[in-house]
Parts: sequence; structure tokens; C-alpha cells
Amino acid sequence: MSAAASVTAGPTRTAHTVLGAGAAGTALAAELARRGHAVRLVDRSGTGPAPDGVERLAADASTPEGALAAVAGADVVHHCLNVAYHLQVEVMPRVQRAVLAAVETTGARLVVLDTLYPYGETHGEVMTEETPWRATSRKGRMRAELDRIYLEAHREGRARVVLGRSADFVGPGVLNSTLGGAVFPAALTGGEVPGIGDIDLPHSYTNIEDVAAGLATLGEHPEGDGRVWHLPTAPAATTREILTLIGERLGAPLTIVPLSELRPFGPFDEVFMAEYEEMFYQHTEPQIMDSSAFENAFGVRPVPLPRTVDSTLAWYRELLAPARV
Repeated sequence: MSAAASVTAGPTRTAHTVLGAGAAGTALAAELARRGHAVRLVDRSGTGPAPDGVERLAADASTPEGALAAVAGADVVHHCLNVAYHLQVEVMPRVQRAVLAAVETTGARLVVLDTLYPYGETHGEVMTEETPWRATSRKGRMRAELDRIYLEAHREGRARVVLGRSADFVGPGVLNSTLGGAVFPAALTGGEVPGIGDIDLPHSYTNIEDVAAGLATLGEHPEGDGRVWHLPTAPAATTREILTLIGERLGAPLTIVPLSELRPFGPFDEVFMAEYEEMFYQHTEPQIMDSSAFENAFGVRPVPLPRTVDSTLAWYRELLAPARV
């Protein structure tokens, strides 16, 4: 079954707190509410639209007091918080300390949204949960150290933790991704679409709906705790194949501008690109993620790429519609 299809919730309605109201956190909150759970969506402002059935709360989960307030009463806490790219190495460890301390106090299970960064350069090796962590970048080493601490807390019995890793996001609501705000608006308006790095290499992209369904499933299945899982992700295709598919849906080939060196484009400014330089290897070697372990364990299948393209185009059309009036 598709990860976006209906999934039966756990045997009882449980209380879930989602930390972070970005694309992943918002999609996850909506998925959990659809499954019948009580859901609280937390960020520093506590404002903005909330999915049906979801409570909004303002709290700063980077502080011990804020994290404890955010997770109060939750059976399961989903850590989807992120910060500006240039602040991650400094801020993400502080968030981890606060959130881990909070769930250790309350006893809530902790589901962490993770990245592929800990693996580092793979030289085209297919990434599974058994792939060694060989990161050499600052952000990769930081993520690997966070994950080591999470899993250590679980092994020592201080917290119940599970990690769900995703490839690059794509899908409705996704803006700040290499297959997001720089690609779809330009494609829909006839503009120039950046072709980042070598677009003829296979590259895994995870539909944000699969991120949500995967994390929600981990939240409902404590038997999966204590390890890393790869969230449901469609088989890798080359970025050119995906851009070609977008063009086919729009009835005309895209105007692709090669981006072999980093420079600001779309939603990514000079500050972001300076920080992203150490991660550019992701676009100069194949990035192939295997999620078969998750799919086999939980019976959840990823959304096929053509359907992902269709739903993403539909969302961006609606987003851009007011600008066309």
C-alpha cells in the first residue's frame, strides 16, 4: 500500500506532539490527526494555519523549560525541528539536549526526523541502514554525533528513541529543497530551472507525504525503537528524468540551466550556499537510498514519482495562482 494511503492507527488514540511546523512537521501533524490521534504542533510562534484537528502551541524547544512545556502530556514526541542552515552546527545540539531531557523526564517516546548526512560521501554505494557513517563535513559529523547520542540514550534506558532518515524532500508544501521552490515555480512560469550538479546521476527524493506517513508509523510502532530506519522513498531516478517528467506534464520541455558550481538561486541566498558547499558532493555522485527494510517491516510503500510530480505541480499551481490575478 502507498504511504499516502489510509493506514490503520494503533489500538488506542494517543497524544502526539510534533516539534517544528515546517513542511515535514505540518504534514506529519495532518497525517497523525487523520489517523485519529490527539495532535499538538509546536513552534516558537504558535501562529499560522493548522491542519484540521491539530492544536497549535508556542514554545521554544531549544530551552529546557520550553521543551518540557512542549512535550507535556504527550505519549509520543516527533522531533521535526530545524533551524537556518548556517546555524545548524551551533543550535541543533542544544535542541537535542533540551528535547532529550524533556522526554527522559516525561517518559514519552521520541521519534526523530533525520537526514542522510551521517553517511557522508558514498561514491555511489546504495545507502541502507547498515551503511557506515563516514561523514567528513561539519554538518555530517554533527548529525552523526547527534544520532550516536540518541541511540546511546535508548540503549541506556534513559529514553525510548527511534530515528527516521529521509532523502531530499519533494512534494506539496516543500519550498526549501533542491527539488522545490527553485524548480516548480520556474517550470510553471516558463522560467529557467536550475540543473544542480550532475543531473544524469541517480538521486533519491522522498515525498513529504511519505515522510509524514513513515514518521507516523514509527510513532505507532514502539517495536521499531532503538534504531535507524529509512523512511519510504521511491526508487532513485536521475534528476534529469524527473525534470523531463515535469516538462511532459506541462506539455513543453523545461529550460534547464546547468549549475555546476554553487551560486545563489531560487530560495537559496549567498549565506545558505556558502554553508551548502561542503554538502555539494550529494550532486556530484549518485545518492541512492534503499528503504526496503521499512517497507517490509511495516507494509508501507512510497508514492510513485509520477504521482509525486502531479501532486507537487498541483500544489504549486495553487500557490502561484494569486500572483497571476
